[in-house]
Amino acid sequence: MPAPYLNRELSWLEFNQRVLNEALRDDLPLLERVKFLAITASNLDEFFQVRVGGLMLMQRSGRKTPDPSGMSPSQQLAAIRRRVSRMNEDQYALFGKVLLPALTKAGILPLSIDSLSNAQADQVAGIFEDAIFPLLTPLAINIGPDGTLPSIVVPALQLIIACRLVDTESGETRHALVPIPETIGRRVQVKSSDGSQSFVWIEDLVAHHADDLFPGEKVAATTCFRVTRNGDIAVQEEDASDLADEMEEVLTARRFSDTVRLELPKGAPRDLARIIQDITRSTAQDVLRASGPLALSSLMEIAFLAGFDQLRDEEWPGQTSPSITPGESMFETIEAGDVLLHHPYESFEPVLRLIEEAAADPDVIAIKQVLYRTARKSRIIDALIRAAENGKHVTVLVELKARFDEARNLHRADELQRAGAQIVYGVKGLKTHAKICLVVRREGGHLRRYVHLATGNYNEATARLYTDFSYLTCKPEFGHDASLFFNAVTGRSKLLRFQRLVPAPTAMKPLLLDLIASETERAKQGLAARIIAKVNSLQDPDIIAALYKASQAGVEVKLNVRGVCCLKPGDARWSKNIEVVSVIDRYLEHARVFYFHQGGDAEVFIASADWMGRNLERRIELMVPIEEAALKRRLIRTLDAYFQDNVQASKLLPDGTSQRIRTAPGQRRFRVQEHFFQQAKKAAKAREHERSMTFEPHVPVK
Repeated sequence: MPAPYLNRELSWLEFNQRVLNEALRDDLPLLERVKFLAITASNLDEFFQVRVGGLMLMQRSGRKTPDPSGMSPSQQLAAIRRRVSRMNEDQYALFGKVLLPALTKAGILPLSIDSLSNAQADQVAGIFEDAIFPLLTPLAINIGPDGTLPSIVVPALQLIIACRLVDTESGETRHALVPIPETIGRRVQVKSSDGSQSFVWIEDLVAHHADDLFPGEKVAATTCFRVTRNGDIAVQEEDASDLADEMEEVLTARRFSDTVRLELPKGAPRDLARIIQDITRSTAQDVLRASGPLALSSLMEIAFLAGFDQLRDEEWPGQTSPSITPGESMFETIEAGDVLLHHPYESFEPVLRLIEEAAADPDVIAIKQVLYRTARKSRIIDALIRAAENGKHVTVLVELKARFDEARNLHRADELQRAGAQIVYGVKGLKTHAKICLVVRREGGHLRRYVHLATGNYNEATARLYTDFSYLTCKPEFGHDASLFFNAVTGRSKLLRFQRLVPAPTAMKPLLLDLIASETERAKQGLAARIIAKVNSLQDPDIIAALYKASQAGVEVKLNVRGVCCLKPGDARWSKNIEVVSVIDRYLEHARVFYFHQGGDAEVFIASADWMGRNLERRIELMVPIEEAALKRRLIRTLDAYFQDNVQASKLLPDGTSQRIRTAPGQRRFRVQEHFFQQAKKAAKAREHERSMTFEPHVPVK
């Protein structure tokens, strides 16, 4: 009997359900619920572009090979459509029956065009004329005599109004499309006498004034629609002489790729729906009917509306780590001892300061860094540009294959190159997903290497929203490995001879399997054996098989998996000693941390990689051993804390669904993210008090 393996796509959809469950909670502030609903819709957009798009390519190629769960591409697509259809109904029921009335009551009012007063109608008509009409470009649909439709490139993930037009003189009927540029925004503000945030949806306003776009014709009917296209288009690196040019072609290809989803309102006129399906080459299976506004992801605008703080969670500002001394150089701080930062509870500012100080410091000779996803206005890239302009040797590996960030990465790489930085566009055949920065500094006639290693991206925006760890050190062994790493990825040498760092795809998976096997052997001998891991996704069949063996031998396995989990928990034969929990809260759980008991001499790692085949075998990743006893203990306590959460945690069940963990009668409430924030706040306050009680005498200068 083969080991059980849950389907990856259905497991991901259950993760999205856990996010939707947060939006369903009536004990959360209103705009937090709106935010979670918007996240589920945004997640589905990407899921269809990448995962469904890939499966549809397999299906069309005739591939019938089952995945490890035993499902063919066609079976997976059928199961996905059933599950997504149910989720779509739940999303719109929540919005229309619960959130919309609550928003209206709170003074955030989406208004219908027909409900506007004369003054309000005149106001929005003026906005349409001045700020919207000039940006609209109608596209005619010329149906041939034989009923054939022209090939029209319909923009993906954009709201589009389909119109049925009647000529006022001849009475002839024709059809046209009006794409609504994303730059316009989703809401058009309407002045209100009571001070409420009233608005009309942009698609309603465009549809209402569509007559203005077609002089001499009457708009007889309209409907809004939205298309999702296949984004699973890979770079053909073997044939690419210039990767940047190849990426430009990929970005263009996505605009013309096959439709994987068509969103239509439930009340769309049949003739318009049929024409839209024909133009977008959609099948009935591709259509999702909405009983409310399309593109629920745009509700994120409402979630962050100014002036409604009372409808949101209380802010948790990032705290200054006790390891960081305000006003002290980051080089002095790191030289005094290794630093471990837990973001966003502890501020990302020290990481930014390190790179900004390095850019300005005359003793810094070189900065080398990997950039995967960066902020739109990135202080890190600005600092690297300044460093290059200051004459430092700046080498940046910009990963152009970071999906959906390719265009931004191309642009920023060009800026860096113009400033004088040496740019490397990733590694052929592999994505570079490692999070590493190396600063080389001249000190006392010698060179010292400062290294930052992390579980998250160099992105100061997401560093306030994602939970991650940063590790800063100037230990020679780590500096040696960092230099080897950059030599390998920029000079086409091999990822070998590392003293501390564990790279993928060469060494990480074999070491993980060895560590799991070591715990398994200890359990067989009747010794204490324990594995705790925190990952975003668990999919690799070899890792799962090794964990099943460990469980059968009696190893205690505790897994904190945010998203995809293909391991089947709670199976009496395979996984009776495996516990899997998932935490969904205000921050996105993103850190990867691994613990192996090792007979009491624990080995603890942070990593950029999840336990997925793509991370362990097809990406350049780094796993970082944390050796200092105090930092190691801190990470172990952090891992343990996730299994105490009885507020935001869910237990994964054998069928792949999950069940929220509830407090038992008399049990203390424990919310792990709140615990970490309070911990960081308390530590920062204690360190500040300690500093205020330390007196530094003025000493005469000789």
